[in-house]
Amino acid sequence: MSDESVTWAFTGLRRKLLRLASRFLPDEEEANDALQEAFCRLWPKRDEIHSRQEAEALSVTTVRNLAIDALRKRQSATVVAIDEGRDAEPPDDAESERERREQFEAVETIINRELTALQQTIVRRREYEGDSFEDIAADLGMQEAAVRMQLSRARKTIRMCYLKLERQ
Repeated sequence: MSDESVTWAFTGLRRKLLRLASRFLPDEEEANDALQEAFCRLWPKRDEIHSRQEAEALSVTTVRNLAIDALRKRQSATVVAIDEGRDAEPPDDAESERERREQFEAVETIINRELTALQQTIVRRREYEGDSFEDIAADLGMQEAAVRMQLSRARKTIRMCYLKLERQ
């Protein structure tokens, strides 16, 4: 398919693709960014696209996936409330040490109760022992990407459970 055909297919679908991205991303600028990124990703593959139907399918899939990724990234961003009195008094060292110990114990409890055995192993090796993804993957007979995915899921579970504890 020629360069003009890919460009025509993408620009002809622009409104449809923008509506698709807007379903996931209410901010119009983010939706436009997703379209631009999709075009930039598809352009190098223009010689591999053989029909307008294929160009449309790839465009729709790419835009949808990029919009979902942007939405997930926005949702995973942690918002921390500003504590006005935080710097007013220096914390008591014994008190801050006790708080750190309580936080550590809470996270350890979450790790032991909420994570799978595989996730526990990966978290401990990566976070406590400082092992590389490559070493962990080799020892567990996994791909590095799978180790990263398991660690990401484990961290998300820990974060969600810890936030629930903090609200109680």
